[in-house]
Amino acid sequence: MSFGIPDLLDGIEVTTLAVAMFAIGESLYIAAQGDQGPDKVEAVKGSVWMTGKDWARSWKAWLRGTAIGFPIGAMPAGGAEIGTFLSYATEKRLSKHPEEFGHGAIEGVAGPEAANNASAAGTLVPLLTLGLPTTATAAIMLAGFQQYGLQPGPLLFATNPQLVWGLIASLLIANFMLLVLNLPLVGLWVKLLTIPKPWLYAGILLFATLGTIGANPSVFELGMLLAFGLLGYVMRIFGYPIAPVVVGLILGPLAEQQLRRALSISQGDVTVLFTSPVAAVLLVIAAAALIIPLILRARGRGQVLSQLAASED
Repeated sequence: MSFGIPDLLDGIEVTTLAVAMFAIGESLYIAAQGDQGPDKVEAVKGSVWMTGKDWARSWKAWLRGTAIGFPIGAMPAGGAEIGTFLSYATEKRLSKHPEEFGHGAIEGVAGPEAANNASAAGTLVPLLTLGLPTTATAAIMLAGFQQYGLQPGPLLFATNPQLVWGLIASLLIANFMLLVLNLPLVGLWVKLLTIPKPWLYAGILLFATLGTIGANPSVFELGMLLAFGLLGYVMRIFGYPIAPVVVGLILGPLAEQQLRRALSISQGDVTVLFTSPVAAVLLVIAAAALIIPLILRARGRGQVLSQLAASED
């Protein structure tokens, strides 16, 4: 299926697809929105360091956010957004000042941010133990592992324990580095918002193109970068998530390899894929995970249309 193009013999590069979807497509989408009016950048006033009152109000929210975010991030079907919203709802319910939420309540920031960070670390659990990326970031990490001949899974802990525990230790170091970079340099980060948007879009497109050329100097590769960028732009317009495309590009070849192996063992008998009780249960769960959301979404749209019709009547 290379269509006579030598560049496609090794397949589509994950880096080209990711850069096109997340950089090119997003830049085109934001630029297509046009000028939404002048943006006002608020200057940082006062001290950026937490007071004793801030510490007293936020430390419990940190712990609760971590307890909520990590298990959800570790779930194959989890996600950082779920833990963030759950943490925010929990803090608002437990807070003695719920009226402050939406107006700068520190618990409404501390809890969801802790849940978001914990969820990001939790995504490493299915990635390292099952080789299953649940986010776009985990998918890029899986692609990096594969480029070095490493296959995440249970054997990775036995064959490369230094890599696994080094990766976990790097998360601890990264959190301390966030404190060093964010608090003293917050004024600099705010000034970055004053960069004119046309300059910002042009810079993103320039560096995305240079990165693609540096990795694979090919005119066809640049063509794929533009094509996938346009695809990401169209998906962004119609509200389709981009991360599953990257995950599918990585897991697709693995699934095809295991499918060929299973059919080779069964001498071409397709029924071997669902005759096992475990396999049948997993296929049913996968089908339910695909079909049920479509039904619920269709029912929801139907209810909205009926409400609109009733309002018009």
